[in-house]
Amino acid sequence: MVTVLRLTDVTSVRDGRPILDGITWSVEDSERWVILGPNGAGKTTLMKLATASDFPTGGRVEVLGKRLGAVDVFELRNRIGFVSSASERRIPRSETVRDVVLTAAYAVEGRWNEQYDDTDVRQAERILAEWDLGGFADHAYGTLSDGERKRALIARAVMTDPEMLLLDEPSASLDLGARERLLQMLSGFARSSHSPAMIMVTHHVEEVPPGFTHALLLREGRIQAAGPIAETLTAEHLEETFGMPFDLAVHEGRYSAVARPERQASGPGRDI
Repeated sequence: MVTVLRLTDVTSVRDGRPILDGITWSVEDSERWVILGPNGAGKTTLMKLATASDFPTGGRVEVLGKRLGAVDVFELRNRIGFVSSASERRIPRSETVRDVVLTAAYAVEGRWNEQYDDTDVRQAERILAEWDLGGFADHAYGTLSDGERKRALIARAVMTDPEMLLLDEPSASLDLGARERLLQMLSGFARSSHSPAMIMVTHHVEEVPPGFTHALLLREGRIQAAGPIAETLTAEHLEETFGMPFDLAVHEGRYSAVARPERQASGPGRDI
């Protein structure tokens, strides 16, 4: 196994406030991690460090074997696939879906005068087919549904065969059908031995695709639990992370959680 990400006693401070505090965590190339935690837990900052888009205040971050602060981060970023709402906003709405994927070879948004060889074109066509977008290749990106756009962004992110794929809330804002279709495809991708290491941020256990192997739970910049998903994604750890009790169920690799009803105190007119 190869360690693609390693954080050692990492802190991140903004405006005098600790966003991450004493984070020690590593990801191997065969692992697929989901990160869960309430708003403000530090998930976004953690993703910025993993994509070499930010630097820690203290501690050590190694991405693909290179220490941040002692490497050309632009070279690193070319080896990482990343999908977020910010990356979606940068794509020109008039760009064809084929070119949305193809231009990843030059790390540009919007085709201009680049020259692509037959290998690049074949790679793009193959990936479009894998993400069920072959029939949309000549459509303008802006005409796609939300679910189709999400799949197009993931197809773009894997175009260059990244060594690590990071997904920041990939199913956010999707309707039930689009979400389930995307999760099925992410599950198949996660289970492939040819896929890179994967890290996905989500707010909901229902959005964890089967095939993900590990979970990291964050609260107030600290790790509440981390490890193999079956041992980590538990009702007890969710309560510690979100500050309320949950009933957690697992069915065929899919999780669901609901808040546990609190007992009401007995009083006049109530049965005991």
